[in-house]
Formats: sequence, structure tokens, C-alpha cells
Amino acid sequence: MVKVVLLGAGNLGYHLTQKMLNSTSIKLVQVYNRSITKIEYLKDKVSITNNINGIIPADIYILCVSDNAISEISSHLNFPTKLVVHTSGATSINDLKSNSTKGVIYFPQTFSKEKNVNFTNIPICIEASTSHDLEILKNFSKEISNNVYLINSEQRKVVHLAAVFVNNFVNHLYFNAEQICTKNNVPFEILHPIILETVQKINKISPFDAQTGPAKRQDTKTLNTHKAMLTSTQLDIYTLLTKSIKETYDEKL
Repeated sequence: MVKVVLLGAGNLGYHLTQKMLNSTSIKLVQVYNRSITKIEYLKDKVSITNNINGIIPADIYILCVSDNAISEISSHLNFPTKLVVHTSGATSINDLKSNSTKGVIYFPQTFSKEKNVNFTNIPICIEASTSHDLEILKNFSKEISNNVYLINSEQRKVVHLAAVFVNNFVNHLYFNAEQICTKNNVPFEILHPIILETVQKINKISPFDAQTGPAKRQDTKTLNTHKAMLTSTQLDIYTLLTKSIKETYDEKL
């Protein structure tokens, strides 16, 4: 059974902790976090610490910390025969500064503590400094998900960038739509079906073919009506996206 120490108590760290505590093939032996109060709820289930020098022996050390903290925290994890991995999408494997063997296990998924996740179908992108450690990381990842990909640091940056477009930016558009609805006393849940249909549609056809709406049709009257209803920042977003859609279909249709 592989022994794991997890470092970090953010959204991903929280969900990975729950997954490993319920695993029969992975033994979570310790959780580290700079603020001990954030992990005190685990003290009856696993060893916890806020002392980076009090990390106990394990096979894999997983850093679920901010990108800016990876180099500094990993520099304290000097276990020459063990595997230290980070979970960042945009950070090179070379940013790990321990004298251990190095790897990356990246989950292109959105995590919130308020919502449970099923890891089974969540993609895992892995990379390691040696073929031996890659095999260890592959076997570990397969205990978590059915979808494991061998992705190097440059490819992972691409995945992370694309994920920002389809998740972070899209969610911010949801927020703006909710604000527009709330301001005008319209329930946001009216839009839930169209949100779901948009997501389900691109499982069947490409996003290019799935595009609809006034920008693609170049419906100037509707576009101008919409623009008059928006705040300054919303107008900037609307104008930029409209321009991008127009240019995409001017060139390709």
C-alpha cells in the first residue's frame, strides 16, 4: 500500500484528503498545513502538522499549495529515494526544489469544498523525472481515476490555459449573467437549461459548429439593444466577445 503525505488544505487538498482517507490501496499518513486550525477536523483520522520539519516518512509527498509556494515548500522535502509532486497546471516540474525525485499530478477540474466530486472520471495529467517514478505515479493515479494522461510541462500549460477559458472565464460570464438577472428581478435558474444544453451539445458537435446567437448572425439591432443594457465592464466583455465571434465566422463561413 502506497503511503502519502499531503501538503495543503485548499479545495483540491480537501477533496484529495477525503478520497485517500476512503481508499483501500492508498494510505494517507499525514496532512500538513501552515494553519493547523484548517486541518484540526482531521486529527482523529490522520496525523496532522503545521511544522514543515515534522513531516513523517512516506512514498509520495503531494503539494496542494499555491504556485508561488511550490519552490519554497518543496525545498524542505529532502527525501532522496522518495517522490515529491506538485499539482499545478502552469508550473514546471523543475520548480520543485527538493533533492527527491520529482513529479506532477495535475487535475484539470474545478474544486469547491461545498460540492462533492467523483474522481473516477476526472482526468489526471502526470509527469515524472524518471521512468520508474512515472510508473509509480501512473499506478497511484489509476487508483483515483480511470482517465490518466502522460503530459509534459509544456503540454500541461496548454491544458491549464484552455481550462481557464472553459471554466474560470465561463464561470465569470455566469456571474455576470446572474447579476443582470438579479438587477432586473429575473430568476437566474431560468438560464439553467440553456447552460446545460450548451455543455451537452459540445459532447456531440464541435464548439465551432455549436455557436449560435446574434454575434454569429451579425444581428446589429439586437447587439445594440444588448449593449445599451450593460454596465461599463459588462459592455467591454460583450464587445470583445462579439468581435471575436464575428471575426471567427467572417473568416470561416
